[in-house]
Amino acid sequence: MRQDIKLRGRLRTYLSWPIFLSLLLVVMVVQLFIENRKAGMIGFGYFLVFFLLSMILRFTGHRKLRRDLVHFASTYGEMQMKVMTELTVPFAILSEEGQLLWGNDAFIEVAVNKKAARRNIANVFPEITEERFPEKGQDAVIHVRTEDHYYRAILNVVTDEGGETEEHLMPMDLILDTKRLLTMFLYDETEVIQAEEKREAENLIVGLLYIDNYDEMLDNIDEVRQSLMTALIDRKVNKYMQGIDAISKKMEKDKFLFVFKQSYLEEIIDSRFTILEDIRNINLGNDQGGASISIGIGVGNGTFLERYEWARAAIDLALGRGGDQAVIKCGEQEQFFGGKRVQLERNTRVKARVKAHALKELIEGKERVIVMGHSIGDADSFGASVGIYRIAKTLNRKAHIVVDEVNASVRPIKERFYSSEYDNDMLINGDEAQKRMDDSTLLVIVDVGIADHTECPELITMAQSVVVIDHHRQAGDAIDNAVLFYVEPYASSSSEMVAEISQYIGGGLKLRPPEAEAMYAGVMIDTNCFTDKCGVRTFEAMAYLRRNGADAVRVRKMFRDNLEEYKIKAATIQDTELYLDQFAIAECPSRGIDSPTVLGAKIANSLLNINKVKASFVLTKFNGKVYISARSIDEVNVQVLMERLGGGGHINMAGTQIPGLDIEGVKERLMQEIDQMIAEGEI
Repeated sequence: MRQDIKLRGRLRTYLSWPIFLSLLLVVMVVQLFIENRKAGMIGFGYFLVFFLLSMILRFTGHRKLRRDLVHFASTYGEMQMKVMTELTVPFAILSEEGQLLWGNDAFIEVAVNKKAARRNIANVFPEITEERFPEKGQDAVIHVRTEDHYYRAILNVVTDEGGETEEHLMPMDLILDTKRLLTMFLYDETEVIQAEEKREAENLIVGLLYIDNYDEMLDNIDEVRQSLMTALIDRKVNKYMQGIDAISKKMEKDKFLFVFKQSYLEEIIDSRFTILEDIRNINLGNDQGGASISIGIGVGNGTFLERYEWARAAIDLALGRGGDQAVIKCGEQEQFFGGKRVQLERNTRVKARVKAHALKELIEGKERVIVMGHSIGDADSFGASVGIYRIAKTLNRKAHIVVDEVNASVRPIKERFYSSEYDNDMLINGDEAQKRMDDSTLLVIVDVGIADHTECPELITMAQSVVVIDHHRQAGDAIDNAVLFYVEPYASSSSEMVAEISQYIGGGLKLRPPEAEAMYAGVMIDTNCFTDKCGVRTFEAMAYLRRNGADAVRVRKMFRDNLEEYKIKAATIQDTELYLDQFAIAECPSRGIDSPTVLGAKIANSLLNINKVKASFVLTKFNGKVYISARSIDEVNVQVLMERLGGGGHINMAGTQIPGLDIEGVKERLMQEIDQMIAEGEI
């Protein structure tokens, strides 16, 4: 025991004081002898007594002192270990690799699987990974969860960098060859989180419900059944609101405001808004179909007023996408439900006339108009741009069309405008457009609603006034700073919309034959030669363009295929794969083809002529991206499918661009989305 246990540090110094005092007394005795021999003898006697007593006490009490110190240390260690073991807060010591070295009873009760924790703590708490371990002097706070409890884990680094002194020596250093350990405390926050979840569940969510086609619906049924139709809609809406414990109020004849608890939100999401289908199924025998509704819901941690504004933005987005759907908006995030039905064409032109007058006032208030469509412009984008150009010139304003690159099918149309009849700066690129952009310039965007997909996105941030004219269903990332929106998803094309607007501009507007043919070509391409999405107003617009000199034969000749592309088209169709015997998936080569994406769209249209094919998808690798052209007739909503892949479009005509994957990777993702939509009942 004497050899194993040695006194060190302050205790050893304290017990050595008699020796130090003896040395001091020796000096004192020497000085006394020098001054007086008798006094020195007396002092020496007292020194001998002090020294003998000090030595006797030191050597006779040293063993007892060591025994008492050992007893105190062991008792203190046992008490410390007992306190740590019985501590109600779960506590553990981890190695620097994350292995459990020791844990108190409370921790073992929480961890349950002690063996798995000894291999690595991540086996018990997957959230605690080595990448999240703290550095020296820092605490890492990690929220973990067991089956029925939530914990806040606080990890801290314990290091031994000062050597084996009484201030730094750790008991664990006696067993482990390590200088870095981790301590972990677990604080139960289950009640706090449950209280927060309960509070969130009690939050009020605001929603808006609009009847899309109220006036058109009532116009198509007799007066006797009009009140019955309205009553049936109100009854189904009120019954649905009662099912989610909502307070609803009819603000207008076709608008409802409702408020409900957030706890019901997951339920209505899981049911995918059955009210949409219930309203569609109401039919009193009118040939034009039944009613449809749109729903906008605002969700989030903002104020109630902010949630109401999100609900308004959501209902605007739902209506802009064609109605018959629900949109949940949480800040900048949106979720879409429904939208399976083809939007019915409105017979009234009131909206077109109102938008035409608003556009006229905006153009007259500026000195210059710049028009642009989407990147790699197609016939519809270019045709609509030409129509806006003619409107601006009729109103005596300078006008320019931003065109950097167009597909091969548009080039014959574009070449007709390089003539003496038109200004040299009619067609400009993006850089030239930025130089001309100022406060007196109006920017008109056609055939696209997403800023990043435009010919020159920088113009949108530079422009003081922006107008958007589009026929695609709006997405969550649509342009949001426009002073005038004219978005009609039921329209066949943007060229059709511009043709309608042109008829209400006045001022003696007269389209020239090249302009009329450019717009005619835009409608023809977007309707697949007048077979898709053609309504009464489509042919009325065509009649207007024909009266202005559009030659249908000349337009048709412009879009004929060359022999090589026709052979590629035939070979691609021959190698088409039928997925689930209903979905045609083909790969279109891009090498040696001027506009592979255009050819892919043509192939997708042709594949719909195959019996039992519900939808066609043509994949094209071009410029580092895989382009998908998706088409259907009436059984599959390809627009929803393409939105899941980051694209969009129409119910029967859509597409997307996917970077970073090869053809096989994109095909696999496409098949997965088809399987998921089938499982969810979307197909």
